Amino acid sequence: MSGSTGRPLGRRTFVLGSAAAAGTAALTGPLAQTASAAAFGWSDDGSDYVVDTGANLVFKVSKTNGDLTSLVYKGTEYQGYGGKNSHVESGLGTSTVTIAQSGSTILVSVAYGTLRHYYAARSGENNVYLWTNKADSSVTATRYIVRVKAGLFLNDEPDSYTYAPTVIESADVFEKSDGQTRAKHYSKLRVMDYDYIGWTTGSVGLWIVRSNHEKASGGPFYRSLLRHQSADGGGLYEILYYGENQTESERFGLQGPYVIAFTDGGAPSSSLYPGTLTTSWADSLGISGYVSASGRGRVAGVGITGRDTAYAYTVGLANSTAQYWGSARSSDGYFSVAGVLPGTYTLTVFKGELAVYTGSVTVTAGATTTLNTIAVPSSNDPSNASAIWRINNWDGTPGGFKNADLMTYAHPSDVRASSWTGNVVIGSGTETSAFPCYLWKDVNSGIIVYFRLTAAQAAAAHTLRIGVTTAYANGRPQVVVNDTWTSAVPSPPTQPSTRSLTVGSYRGNNYTFSYSVPASAWLTDTSAYNTLKIYVASGSGTTSFLSAGTSIDAIDLLA
Repeated sequence: MSGSTGRPLGRRTFVLGSAAAAGTAALTGPLAQTASAAAFGWSDDGSDYVVDTGANLVFKVSKTNGDLTSLVYKGTEYQGYGGKNSHVESGLGTSTVTIAQSGSTILVSVAYGTLRHYYAARSGENNVYLWTNKADSSVTATRYIVRVKAGLFLNDEPDSYTYAPTVIESADVFEKSDGQTRAKHYSKLRVMDYDYIGWTTGSVGLWIVRSNHEKASGGPFYRSLLRHQSADGGGLYEILYYGENQTESERFGLQGPYVIAFTDGGAPSSSLYPGTLTTSWADSLGISGYVSASGRGRVAGVGITGRDTAYAYTVGLANSTAQYWGSARSSDGYFSVAGVLPGTYTLTVFKGELAVYTGSVTVTAGATTTLNTIAVPSSNDPSNASAIWRINNWDGTPGGFKNADLMTYAHPSDVRASSWTGNVVIGSGTETSAFPCYLWKDVNSGIIVYFRLTAAQAAAAHTLRIGVTTAYANGRPQVVVNDTWTSAVPSPPTQPSTRSLTVGSYRGNNYTFSYSVPASAWLTDTSAYNTLKIYVASGSGTTSFLSAGTSIDAIDLLA
């Protein structure tokens, strides 16, 4: 078994974003209580609280540590691989565990130091609702793992996490005998791209529907591990905080609900999706940190002008305690972000993943903050600058460059990757597709771009720009023009300090390097090719794909 973003553990497995998921919601099996199901309620078997949802699901929670010790659906036990339970992090240890029933809801509460964790069941539903409140850094809790027994779902996902014969990096990236690579980090998906993750046999589906991630970190474009599989079972994750290539500090507070959902093989009900799920039934349960809908506000924008309509735009809200986002309507840029905790937020408009506008907005409980049309200044989008030539367009991602798509679910050494070397000729029509998405000091530093200039262009100084999306080990570009002019080594911008390029993530802090190239550097022969050599400068990193490196957004020479 294995996995991270594809179709692990399943004869057929769906990992779908909001739009796709909505189209498959009709596949979901009925949640109503069946005639043969036991009555809704709970019991105490001495070591566990046993909760029967009154549908087809019975689960157990340890009275000692709050682990989920059993997950039985239609008589089949799904919980457990490698002798491990499902739990926060790798298990909390001795905790205070209590249970209470309020009408059609059962709530199991787990207290461990300052951390509070909850499981809830609703009468007649095949779902387990979970919340986790990490109040501070005194308790290590960065994830919840649903551990699933081996053999219940097929391991047929091409990019799933398998313990392949050869370890190639940090004991968590592997290579199979055919040269393909696997790692639990490779999710393909950004947070905004999916509502749920899981597996299906065609007749049984097991899913985690994610929370709204308001107390997570990294924003809408962040990628983290979602699931994994190995020979002894598989794991589904709700990530509370993920450190790989992280751009933000950890936020604290209540995260949830996220949902363990069983179906008859189809997608989980769209009524469980973040932004759709209604939990007014939880308002009076006493969940620590819980804020009901009435205690939240909304931000709505009339529209966004100055957009490049070839790109999708996203509006993000963030402060030190919460984060939210929403898509801008393609026709006029209208946006709405609901369910926002009261406070003042930085509002950012993204073209693709590139921030092109920032402002401030204050949200109050029970009210909508309406914003007038946001005008994105032309100068805020680097694509609007007149360029002699440009490789790729500016959108905050390496998309379009060689190997860019593959790198979200494979290691750079993967046999499926095209050569990381090879030079580029402006005017060839393959400038972008031939240019590698990543540059490393020990792999392809010194790649050459060939280009011609007119006499007038060669007589003037020009600004060269290189946009990057993240960097590893302070890797940054230094350039040489025609082997006669060399730029200074630029200072490294602030970037995450962890691995990035080898664990499926290019999302760091977008930064633009600018180089003022004097007219004396250009060739005066208009029929000759000028050469631009791009090197990776850094004294850090090790070798090969863990040498200093950087991900490229766009490169251009301004007119």
